[in-house]
This record gives sequence, C-alpha cells and structure tokens, in this order.
Amino acid sequence: MDAPEIYRLLVEGWPAEAEAQARALLDRNGSRLDVWGLLGKALRAQGRYHETLEIQEALVEVRPGDFSARFDLSETLLLLGDFDRGWREYRHRYSLPHTRPIERPVRRPRWNGEPLNGKTLLVHDEQGYGDVFQFLRLIPLVKARTGARIILDIHPDLESFGRRLEGIDMVVPRGQPVPDFDVFCELMSLPMAMGLRREDLPGPIPYLSALPDRVQRWRTVLGGLPRPLVGLVWAGSPTHGNDANRSLALAQLAPLGAAEGTFLALQKGPAAAQAAAPPAGLTVRSLDRDIADFDDTAAILEVIDLMISVDSSPAHLAGALGRPVWTLLPFSPDWRWLLDREDSPWYPSMRLFRQPARGDWTTPIDRVADALRTLA
Repeated sequence: MDAPEIYRLLVEGWPAEAEAQARALLDRNGSRLDVWGLLGKALRAQGRYHETLEIQEALVEVRPGDFSARFDLSETLLLLGDFDRGWREYRHRYSLPHTRPIERPVRRPRWNGEPLNGKTLLVHDEQGYGDVFQFLRLIPLVKARTGARIILDIHPDLESFGRRLEGIDMVVPRGQPVPDFDVFCELMSLPMAMGLRREDLPGPIPYLSALPDRVQRWRTVLGGLPRPLVGLVWAGSPTHGNDANRSLALAQLAPLGAAEGTFLALQKGPAAAQAAAPPAGLTVRSLDRDIADFDDTAAILEVIDLMISVDSSPAHLAGALGRPVWTLLPFSPDWRWLLDREDSPWYPSMRLFRQPARGDWTTPIDRVADALRTLA
C-alpha cells in the first residue's frame, strides 16, 4: 500500500487503519515525508494531538517551505490553544492549491499590526459564512486600537450584518469596486495582526444584531407556539471538507422528542428536505421556505429560546448574537472549539456537546435530550 491508498483510508473514515499502513510503509522507507504527513493526519483523527504536533513540527523544520505542512501545524496549534504560534502559521492557508481560487490578490501592503495613523484599512472576508460571523468581532477592536478608516469587503449575503457592525466606515459587497485604501488584511488574519490571545476573548457580546422589523415579524409568526421554542440545524454545507464528520441526519435527533416544546427546523440546503419526514416521536415545523436569508435566521434566533446545531454557520451567528446555542461536535473537532471543555471562549452563550469517541453521536445527543428536559 502506498500514500494514495493511505489517503483513501483517511477520507473514508478509517484513521486507525491508515495509521497502521503508514507505519508499515515508514518501516520500509522512513524518509517518505508525504507518508509522515498522512500519519500525522491519522493520529489527529484519533485524538492523539500531541503525537500529531510532534510529527508536524518535525516536518516544518525539515521543509519550512512546505506550506501544506505549515497549515496543518497551525490547526493543531490552535486546537491546543497555542494562539501565538498558531496564528503565525495560519497565514499559510493561502499558499495551498485548494485555497488559491478564493484568494483575492491585492496590490497594497498587508497590515501586520503596525500603527495606521489615520490610514484606510481594507478588510475582506474569506472562507465560510461561519468564519465571517466569528471574526467580525475583531473589526471594532481594530477601529478602537488604530483609529483607521475601515472598509469591509464582504459577501453580499452578509452585507447587512456588516452595515450594522460598529467600527466600519464603508461596506462594499464582494465583486464591487473598492475605493482607495492604504493597507489590507484578510478577516482571519486580523488575530495575527492584533496578537489575539485566549484571554482577550470573547470581547463585547453581542457584536452582531438582527433587524428589528424582522424580529417583530417572527415574533408574530411564532408567537402562538408552545414554549420552549427550539431551533434545529443538523447539517452543515455538504461541500465542506469535514462535512461527513460534523453533520447528522435529522433522524438521529429523535431522542429530543421526549422533551416538551416546539421544534423548529432552521436547516437550509439539501438536508432541509428531511424535515418533511421527521423521525417518530419528533414533531418538527420546517421554516426552510420562510427563511429568505441570514437576517431571517438572526431574527428567529432572537425570538426562540434555544438553538441546537452541529458545527455550522447558524451556530456562529447565534453565538455572535449572544443567543443560547448548544453545539454538537465531532470527536476530532475543528480547531476553534479547542479540547476538553463544554463552553467556548468565543461565545459565552454556547454550550458544547462532544462525541466521546469517533462516530458516536448517540452519547452527546442523549446528553442534549437530558438537558433539554431540564430546560423545558
């Protein structure tokens, strides 16, 4: 077995088998750096993060120009809470083949935290909607620290939130001409530029807001339903690289039906169709056709009592709004959720329910069901 087969095992969710095959190959040829990288990924998927870190640090030392290895190292450092080193390595995310298509070349210097003295800073969004919701929090802090004029270049779907965010002087929908500026910074490079530490979190909460007229509309729509009102999001974007590990089927949430209240499906995308045939015992009212955009989602979050979600953009939006949200996490989570904790330093209103073992959704869902009965 060679590297492509080991990679296939990882993609198909067999990290222990991938580890065994990688070690066997390294016994024969210990200089195969590509196989060492795959071994690190196999160990990470099994929750053996310090072993992963040791391998990744060695790979970066041997090949400092391997940006893929440096990006892998950044995610492990951030997951372990080493923000200082993690943010520095995270900048290499735009040196990878799969990220080059979303990189936006800018013919101005990148801002690295130096004084701006009244200059104009362009901040452009990047990556997924959840990333944008999470890191918009930093723009008011940049404004307070530098006094710069700040232009935000943002996806049109999120433009409304940018216009209501403190500290922004101009919002430009992505794809539209941008006025003159002096320096730029990607949204998720702001932590490195500002030297963001864990003790700096969470900052002011909420930092995003809903439209008052939308909130009033949804108060009217949902006003007669039995409380508690509980929103459900069980799947993220199917194009996400880790979607197979983080997303559920609605049927897996059947144990929640034992609690009183009204369950509202806030799910969008292909998985929303599952609400038409919910599992026995779980009555769900689908809001899919009535949710036009994220402003509707934000307004609903202001009205309901709780949202239960997988690792997805609505979970970040709820946290940014300061609304109660319980987030279901896979055994090997995304770096931003850190390890071995039930709360999030990013969002004080969020509670985390983690898989205790790879693939075990039963345990965290049963814990959510128990907590939900107490809430009701």
